[in-house]
Amino acid sequence: MQTYSKIYEVKWADMDPNRHMRHSVYNDYAAQTRVAMFSDFDLSINEIARLGYGPVLFQEETKFFKEIHLLETITVTCALTMMRRDGSRWSFLHELLKEGENGIKAAQIAVDGAWLNLDSRTLGTIPELREVMNRFPKTENFKWLPDKT
Repeated sequence: MQTYSKIYEVKWADMDPNRHMRHSVYNDYAAQTRVAMFSDFDLSINEIARLGYGPVLFQEETKFFKEIHLLETITVTCALTMMRRDGSRWSFLHELLKEGENGIKAAQIAVDGAWLNLDSRTLGTIPELREVMNRFPKTENFKWLPDKT
């Protein structure tokens, strides 16, 4: 599987009273990785907003496998699992890997989303997004979603 990845050190603000990373922080790191990927592929979230669009999520599913603790180094991966050819709908898969345990998977996050026109508040796409997203890493079982009908 091709992936994009970012490395993070878990900080104090990420912890819960049980002394492991709060459940919602897993999703925060996944979102940060998606935003970074767009930027690293030369289309930042600020540029997407300037073009009049923003991401909207329909579903976000997190599966937890191992605890993550304070000051651990984690790698968060990101790859497309599905997308319409016009880039208007998409799904990403993230894995959070514990660096100190030979990349053992701590969590898996799947998100399904689309592009929201920030003025009309309707779903859509623009060519710049499609061209960038076509270059993103894709999972081994990536599939093209049917065009809208």
